[in-house]
Amino acid sequence: MPTQRVTPKERSAVRTLLRLWPYVRPVRTRLLAAASVAIVASCVGLVIPLVLKWLVDGPVADRDPAGVWLGALYVLLLGIAEAVLFGIRRWLVARPLSRVEADMRADLYRHLQRLPVAFHDRWASGQLLSRGTTDLMLLRQFLAFPLTFLLVNGVTIVVGVIIMLAQDATLGLVILGPGIPVVVMCAVFERRYSQVARRAQDQVGDLTTVVEESVLGIRIIKGFGRHRSQARAFGELSRTLRGTELEKARLLAWIWAVIVTLPEVAIGAALVLGTVRVANGDLSAGTLVAFLSIALALRWPVDSIGFLLAISQEAATATDRFFEVMDEEPETEGPGGPGGRSPKSEDSGLRFQGVRFRYPDAPSGSPPVLDHIDLHIRPGETMALVGATGSGKTTLTALIPRLHELSSGRITLDGLDITAMSRQELRSEVAVAFEEPTLFSASVGENVLMGAPDTAGEQDLERALGIAQAGFAYSLPQGTRTQVGEQGLSLSGGQRQRLALARAVVGRPRFLVLDDPLSALDVHTEAAVEAALRRVLDGTTALVVAHRPSTVLLADRVALLSGGRIAAVGTHQELLRTNAEYAHLMSGDPGHGEDREEAR
Repeated sequence: MPTQRVTPKERSAVRTLLRLWPYVRPVRTRLLAAASVAIVASCVGLVIPLVLKWLVDGPVADRDPAGVWLGALYVLLLGIAEAVLFGIRRWLVARPLSRVEADMRADLYRHLQRLPVAFHDRWASGQLLSRGTTDLMLLRQFLAFPLTFLLVNGVTIVVGVIIMLAQDATLGLVILGPGIPVVVMCAVFERRYSQVARRAQDQVGDLTTVVEESVLGIRIIKGFGRHRSQARAFGELSRTLRGTELEKARLLAWIWAVIVTLPEVAIGAALVLGTVRVANGDLSAGTLVAFLSIALALRWPVDSIGFLLAISQEAATATDRFFEVMDEEPETEGPGGPGGRSPKSEDSGLRFQGVRFRYPDAPSGSPPVLDHIDLHIRPGETMALVGATGSGKTTLTALIPRLHELSSGRITLDGLDITAMSRQELRSEVAVAFEEPTLFSASVGENVLMGAPDTAGEQDLERALGIAQAGFAYSLPQGTRTQVGEQGLSLSGGQRQRLALARAVVGRPRFLVLDDPLSALDVHTEAAVEAALRRVLDGTTALVVAHRPSTVLLADRVALLSGGRIAAVGTHQELLRTNAEYAHLMSGDPGHGEDREEAR
């Protein structure tokens, strides 16, 4: 599946990160308290050099041992206070930021459930997975440390510079000399690093996709001996990601070299100049000690600028990636479209009226998958839908529960336009069993009862398993409580298909859509399932995609779909006599029909 990418564009990291405010707002009090405590802690640290100045110019110069011990006690107490305050800051941010991450992850998951199928068709699953895990973890780390210390270190640098200038303006200006080139270098670094960080995070998504597909498709990989080619693909993506990470490291090394070297040179120059002035009597030794202590105390706030900028850019990129998904339009809950209820005498049952469908991402000018579909399935009637591969059968069935939205036309259930119904209401009326059954990492019973209201119980489960001839569930190690494993791969294809069929019928739906539900069953099981299905379909309005004559015989009438249009409607026997294409399809003649690309 191709990776969904967004072309990097010029954007402000600050403006991007401000989008996190709705999530941060509920915990803003604790975050502000944590930042305030950290600022106080840093300022306490800046008081220590002033104590050292007093200590050198006073008790040390006067050879006063009691004063020296008193000064040492002051320094110790200030150091303990600084450590305690930083511990309090850590305690303040831990719990609320875990909540922020959890809230964002929950919102992302809920939003993914509400996005249309067309969105999931476009996006690689690994890209979505990396946004819900790696990116959100990065945002939590940013809010916990870099965000606070961007503020704390900024305040610390300003306060420290003011104190240094107050101690000696000349030495202060020497220390401030590298400020302008450092700011320019940081601006250049920020722009370059943001692009590389985005590329790296997208590549993590690509790598996650390959790992996920390899795990889910391990039987295919082993069955066809493709482990080496998969390993090569994985290795190539890993090397690409490694190269990008090394590029990030080079940029960090470059900015760190600038940020560390220039201030160190300035401190060295201040030391030489200050020593000369102390020797000349223009400056006290205590003032020089205090000045250099403050300059050294500011080394970490200054040295961390590159690191904090890098983390901030990665957080801004993660925020971009998160909101790329959150900004996608979810499925509308209705009502929408023409809506309204038609007279029961005309429109009861399931009716397609002038239905036309083209995939949203289809090339401009390409023909629609379905064009001018008119079909009426009367109340309690079962209609089989037959057509060659690629004729659009699966797409047609997906329109009924609104997995895809019509391009034009309307579909009604008992006269009510499906776009006038909420999706929850619509999907409680219509049950679907797909040709490719999907099971979840849950028990057999939980998988089946997903198709029923919350009030459903063991009796409903037993009935559905009986209809689907899925009695094998009771012979599993823990019966219907047996965990089927990821994608249900611990079961055979026929077993998975029967459980999917049971899931479709367990809720006793008024409308049933079955997409070739018996394709993986053996002849004897198929016959037993068909016998049970006849009882279920009696009184249920149903549309059944069929390839086998035995499945077609379940239906009251048959609709032939050809080239995206309904070519004929009638009973099985009528179409056999009057329609050559239908007769060829039922005879299994491989030479009939055009070779078409499989419709999605």
